[in-house]
Amino acid sequence: MELSEKTLTVLRNYATINPNVVINEGDEIKTISEAKNVLSSAKLDVQFPKTFGIYDLSEFLSVLSLVNSPRLTFEDNYVLVGDSSGRTRIKYFYSDIDILTVPSKDIVMPECEVSFSFDKETLSRVKRAASVLGHNEMSLTVVDDVLVLSVIDQNDKTSNVFSIDVDGTYNDPNFSFVFNISNLKMVEDDYRVDISSKLISHFVNDESGIQYWVALEKSSTYGE
Repeated sequence: MELSEKTLTVLRNYATINPNVVINEGDEIKTISEAKNVLSSAKLDVQFPKTFGIYDLSEFLSVLSLVNSPRLTFEDNYVLVGDSSGRTRIKYFYSDIDILTVPSKDIVMPECEVSFSFDKETLSRVKRAASVLGHNEMSLTVVDDVLVLSVIDQNDKTSNVFSIDVDGTYNDPNFSFVFNISNLKMVEDDYRVDISSKLISHFVNDESGIQYWVALEKSSTYGE
């Protein structure tokens, strides 16, 4: 089988969330960070013929880059990566699934009090602002009846702040939801984000079907 560009994009993204992954038989893939604060699932456009584990996903992707137009043949204990000519082959052994960090169950989102649109450009600008300002937190608040994303440093009230208005809805304007920006490891695309006061958020891209559940920081407040 050959891996589509969509599948490769998801795998590259998942390598930033967790170095290892279990790829299940079929077209759905999931991963979870080692800290258990970011979980993702995606619907792929290829069907994997069997379930197998990869200990170092970045290494596996680098192996694929060693050949042109890689073709994958799945054996019992390894996958054979070949090129279009059939002259080059790489035997890459599976990892023991029991030693890998994998999602144990799906997340059932509680009732959400806030929803907003997080487009690709806004996501990119937030990350650039965090890099320029040296901050690692993003807050979502209401200012003058408008939802505002801000790149902040909660420990320094006099620090510089980058803010951008976003479209969305909310039940109660008295909240401050805080994200660790290093947990925003999604593919740069457009998302609908639902947030619960239970300190869990759900990022969904309806077009690609990829979704992420991201834990909020405990400093978040709601209704105070």
